[in-house]
Amino acid sequence: MKTIGIIPARYASTRFPGKPLIDIGGKSMIQRVYEQAKKTSSLSGIVVATDDARIESHVKSFGGEVVMTSETHQSGTDRCFEAIQKFSSAADIVINIQGDEPFIQPEQIDLVASCFDSQEVQIATLVKQINSEQDLFNVNIPKVVLNTKGNAIYFSRQTIPFLRGKENTEWLNSHVFYKHIGIYAYRTKVLAEITRLDPSRLEVSEGLEQLRWIENGYTIRTKTTDFENVAIDVPDDLKKLTNFL
Repeated sequence: MKTIGIIPARYASTRFPGKPLIDIGGKSMIQRVYEQAKKTSSLSGIVVATDDARIESHVKSFGGEVVMTSETHQSGTDRCFEAIQKFSSAADIVINIQGDEPFIQPEQIDLVASCFDSQEVQIATLVKQINSEQDLFNVNIPKVVLNTKGNAIYFSRQTIPFLRGKENTEWLNSHVFYKHIGIYAYRTKVLAEITRLDPSRLEVSEGLEQLRWIENGYTIRTKTTDFENVAIDVPDDLKKLTNFL
């Protein structure tokens, strides 16, 4: 089974233009993501999928592999599908590695890849147990409900499940809650199928792409990580990286 890691990298971010090229301790963010991915044991190849010549040139400058993709993609999933068709090597599994997490742990990439040891798995992602009320009630952090097989039943920006008869301060001691860690893996055939789906009602309501897949009958297997990821969405997020550096 051949597994390829794809790192979508868009230049024209509304909240942080040029984000993949920002300097973090002497290296660009995209280089740090690429180098972390190179440390994995599960990937047969890694490629950056971008829509901008500046990113393409930069990736080539540090010896990375890169493919140019359309400027019109609405999601990293769509960009991954175009990239895998242009990449020099075919793959059974595609892992969509977030380009704005410069210190993603190689173990996390290997963990999501390990989901495909089971032939029934179509799509996979990671979750992490929530340990603080701040995260639990933060609508910017998607929450996940799992079934007994470890498949995601639903994702929401609201806190789910709702605990009837409990004060908010009691929730963490009464139930195990999970937040979503935004790395995705897909069987290549499934990736081709889900990119042809129209946006769904649940996806539009929550603003969460993965609900489109669930609403159309696809299953998303999860595994639990203990690592805390730091994503860079806006310039102020760079302050979070002090401890990592």
